[in-house]
Amino acid sequence: MSEVTKAFTPVQVGKNLLKNRIVMAPMTRSRAQDPGSLATDLMALYYSQRASAGLIISEGIQPSVVGQGYIQTPGLYSKEQVASWRQVTDAVHAAGGVIFAQLMHSGRIGHADLHEGALAPMAPSAVAAEGQAYTTNGMQDFPVPVEMTEADILQTIEDFANAARNAVEAGFDGVEIHGANGYLVHQFLSDNVNLRTDAWGSSVEGHIKFPLEVTKAVVAAIGADRVGIRLSPANPFNGIVENNIQATYTALVSELAKLDLAYLHFMENPMQNGLVTEIRALWTNPLILNVFVADRAKGRDDLVAIDEGRADLISFGQLFISNPDLPARLLSDGPYNEANPATFYGGAAEGYTDYSTLG
Repeated sequence: MSEVTKAFTPVQVGKNLLKNRIVMAPMTRSRAQDPGSLATDLMALYYSQRASAGLIISEGIQPSVVGQGYIQTPGLYSKEQVASWRQVTDAVHAAGGVIFAQLMHSGRIGHADLHEGALAPMAPSAVAAEGQAYTTNGMQDFPVPVEMTEADILQTIEDFANAARNAVEAGFDGVEIHGANGYLVHQFLSDNVNLRTDAWGSSVEGHIKFPLEVTKAVVAAIGADRVGIRLSPANPFNGIVENNIQATYTALVSELAKLDLAYLHFMENPMQNGLVTEIRALWTNPLILNVFVADRAKGRDDLVAIDEGRADLISFGQLFISNPDLPARLLSDGPYNEANPATFYGGAAEGYTDYSTLG
């Protein structure tokens, strides 16, 4: 067992002094209440069970109706949604936790049948993603998205800012802008989805403009010390192609660093060719690293990156699904419950709130 000590020490992240450096990564679980895309008392239990994390980042929450990409995902654009989330944040705080809301607009990854109003998915350009969406009417091909107009872009930026205000009203300690995994912000960064020739594309400056403007608007709405952003350079998920990640992401992170955000959440992968080292040098505020693991299970060994100085905090996804008391299990190097993939998305308590804790 490796000697790891710093992961279990406090760290200041924005307004919050976190009790440890272990982060629960955002994970879609598709258990919101419809109609209304509301948070539920079961979700409150799920998150409060995991409040021993230094920081919880919620599942992706759509900032607008058209931002929804999956069935039964929650929103933060209505008064009813704000009220529903209060039970979640109150429960987490009562258990001693800190929770940020991840704001996720899915862009072209979605379908009109997912929500009321039959709004077509939007994207930087009218380029469909390969694959299918699981909707109330079964599996359906992703449609060709509507190419966003200037007015659409500006409205979406405002939607993010409004959702951030709603998150604070709902009791969240901050928000994370989802700029990763092939969703809208990442689509603007890509070369195969963003084919625009205007100021929102066509160059490095154009490709990073939307992520920057969204972040600036959210910062103006709730303050930089309540804002983080998640990035995943060279992640091909959802059909993303990025041809020049070094130039794009060093430019983006250099500009983001000027905003004094609470943190940067960086998803590592082998196609980055060590880009995280350069990002680390550009980013002086807290860096959360989602470590890429190829040939072993995730666990205590991932925390070594903190002691090595490669990151300030480490995020875990699947391990937090099946181990609500994950920090304690990492401290003792296990044992770990095994997650059941059949219950990852949708359903009720099984595979959600019924995993055991140590003792």
